Amino acid sequence: MIAPMTDIARPAGARVADWEAASRALATGYFPHSMTRTALDADGAVFSSHTLGAIRLARISLGTDVNVRSAHPGGYAVNIPLTGRLVSVTRGTEVTSTVGQATICPPDTDTHITEWHRTCEVLGVAFDRHRLEREAALVLAPGQRLPAQLDLTTPGGAAWRRLVESISAQLDDDPGLLTNPLVADHLAAAVTTALLLAAAPAAAPGDRAPRPRIVTRVLDALHADPARVWTAGDMADCAGVGVRRLQEGFRQHLGRSPSECLLEIRLERAHLDLLGAEPWVTVTDIAQRWGFTHSGRFAAAYRARFGTSPSAALRR
Repeated sequence: MIAPMTDIARPAGARVADWEAASRALATGYFPHSMTRTALDADGAVFSSHTLGAIRLARISLGTDVNVRSAHPGGYAVNIPLTGRLVSVTRGTEVTSTVGQATICPPDTDTHITEWHRTCEVLGVAFDRHRLEREAALVLAPGQRLPAQLDLTTPGGAAWRRLVESISAQLDDDPGLLTNPLVADHLAAAVTTALLLAAAPAAAPGDRAPRPRIVTRVLDALHADPARVWTAGDMADCAGVGVRRLQEGFRQHLGRSPSECLLEIRLERAHLDLLGAEPWVTVTDIAQRWGFTHSGRFAAAYRARFGTSPSAALRR
């Protein structure tokens, strides 16, 4: 089984002799993948990876032409070409990124990098799915989504790239201070928020009403204990308002009801557990762990969200 992003072992980084060694390091220090070499000759490969709070940064130069497949389990990948170009296909859409652009790969979705030339060095940033999406719900306007490509020539995009490159360089040179949890968590949060603002900027200040505290309070409670048997009254009590007012707040600011948000949170938690389950764990075990009491309804909701059955995800 593929472990969730937060459970993958991460080497601190090293220069490696060949692309096969780089591929193995990439699988444990960035994302699991399958890689095919498309050229006979090769130069030396370089790979380094560092954890910074809830994100990790990797510098990758493979020294030969390859193509790569990865579903990026449990996390978003933002691949920044420092040299050369990167051609990726996700859900049938091709994205070509060169210097000044970055490809954003969605989590738990097959992405095929059809062209990774030997001259292409990539700075990759991996984001935990739950952390990024929770921050996106606070930062972005309702309905906004991350694009498939980030323009790094805009003021926001350029500032985000400089921030990431600066942190990556210091981690490679002397990671001591940055790996202190008190520093790392703040830097990771800054990198995450800056990415969201650069990739999908909200309206000008004052044009978008801030999310009310009642919505944020209930979302925090649902994330903290999604397996709880939540009723509409429980959620309203948590917010300190009536059920109708709570429903209106969620619809206005998220475009969904509190129950729909709870279902999404439960499905995401169950999905990660299915991908990282031990051999003896069953679909029913995981469904019940996250508050699903009817296996048929769980299977239907899971298929609608992820395009496959829970049992198929468990076999992966």
